[in-house]
Amino acid sequence: MSTISGLPAHPLLVHFLVVLAPLTAILAIFCALWPAARRRFVWLVAALAGITAVLTPITANAGEWLEHNVGETAAVEVHEHLGKTMIYFAAALLAAAIALVVTHRRAERSKPLSKAVSAVIAVFVVVASVATTVQVFRIGHSGAVATWGEVAAD
Repeated sequence: MSTISGLPAHPLLVHFLVVLAPLTAILAIFCALWPAARRRFVWLVAALAGITAVLTPITANAGEWLEHNVGETAAVEVHEHLGKTMIYFAAALLAAAIALVVTHRRAERSKPLSKAVSAVIAVFVVVASVATTVQVFRIGHSGAVATWGEVAAD
């Protein structure tokens, strides 16, 4: 996907990820640390993490198309390099969501995971969520510098 209604798709798709990834991360942390939130939001977290994982490579591919049409600069190269790493963070967030679903399903069936395993999952969810949010910020910042850096310097 390179354009949407004649406009480059990348900037439009990026806005979905900029909202979805941190929102998913915040909800995942709540689910990891607060069982009542897990009961209410675990399926939403799983769905949002899945959408984030699917949109990430689509957005990256649209970004590569855009790069070839606007030209390469050092700032665009930095943004592209960081953007290519997002798939790993989206995958970690999806794995965290799956772990939350497993935790939830086990608790529903009166076969909860041990406290040690639950603690490891909670730590993984928090680390994956924070890392994803930080990486979204880093990628977004580098994209803003690539797009607006020269304008801001004037």
